[in-house]
Amino acid sequence: MSPAATETEEHQALRTAVAALGRRYGRDYLARLAREGGHPDELWADAAKLGYLGVNLPEEYGGGGGGIAELSIVLEELGAAGCPLLMMVVSPAICGTVIARFGTEAQKRAWLPGLADGSRTMAFGITEPDAGSNSHRITTTARRDGGSWVLTGRKVFISGVDIADATLIVGRTEDARTGRLKPCLFIVPRETPGFTRSVIDMELQAAEKQFELVLDEVRLPAEALVGDEDAGLLQLFAGLNPERIMTAAFAIGMGRYALGRAVDYARTRQVWQEPIGAHQAVAHPLAAAHIELELARLMMQKAARLYDAGDDMGAGEAANMAKYAAGEACVRAVDQAVHTLGGNGLTREYGLASLITAARVARIAPVSREMILNFVSHQTLGLPKSY
Repeated sequence: MSPAATETEEHQALRTAVAALGRRYGRDYLARLAREGGHPDELWADAAKLGYLGVNLPEEYGGGGGGIAELSIVLEELGAAGCPLLMMVVSPAICGTVIARFGTEAQKRAWLPGLADGSRTMAFGITEPDAGSNSHRITTTARRDGGSWVLTGRKVFISGVDIADATLIVGRTEDARTGRLKPCLFIVPRETPGFTRSVIDMELQAAEKQFELVLDEVRLPAEALVGDEDAGLLQLFAGLNPERIMTAAFAIGMGRYALGRAVDYARTRQVWQEPIGAHQAVAHPLAAAHIELELARLMMQKAARLYDAGDDMGAGEAANMAKYAAGEACVRAVDQAVHTLGGNGLTREYGLASLITAARVARIAPVSREMILNFVSHQTLGLPKSY
């Protein structure tokens, strides 16, 4: 897959360099860590040393001075090598972006250098048991108590809390003028009293674990609030748009990895006179999967460029479309890859069967494909809501 027509020479060079790093680790590395309960610390450290983890963060705080366009390239290429880093979606993309755009100077100095060089990580807590994809139903509340904030609530499916130094929690505070609840973001250090976690038993095998969080009267200093108390929704979506773009990168990388394994197999697997890849019933579905991944990448690139250019509204539409397209393309690519290998596609030796479950994540998280279709039908097409 050649991006030469749509990317600068610098972006192409970044792809080449990251791909080389990914090949040093590969799918077997992550699969072994998932089985053993480990974390990809070595790959994370190497990516950080090369400047890849903080490529989107401001140079004055140790970052690369790039944007989500560059960070999405890093994640896609690691995924195409079989070793994507899920915490890249969360730590530099969501949390790093929010703090860089809206954090106080003290917050930027405290967090951005560490997020950039990989020495610190941050998780992101928005999903709740009873809210699903409806962020307006978030019940985690934050109330003022003198010079402090007190948070109470629950979160689920929060990635990497056990290894993150802090979690950026989305809560709601009461607007003094209207009495309505509005979203706000708070930095909650991992060992804060009242902030507890329990691992969720997942069928999905991954190095990064999922957690349920309980915030029981968690007391935070005033400076834990990120940005302006009255601009919470803007700040929230400043993190959610990069999340969708990076999820698209994750899915495209995974799809490329699966497709690459299938193409290699189809070139060499011989049952009759010719390799199976010579038969259109095998070749055409693989070609269609390649086309869908290419199209998804184009929308991801558009979304990243809009976001990096400061067009939050345009980026919101494109990011949702990119995430939708990438999720669908990934699922189909993985399914076709497994089918191409037949029984071998279900063996541990070829490492594709576990991707069947992993690929579904791109359809479900961080927002379901149905909610994206709702967004497009309402916001783009102007159709009425049913809810």
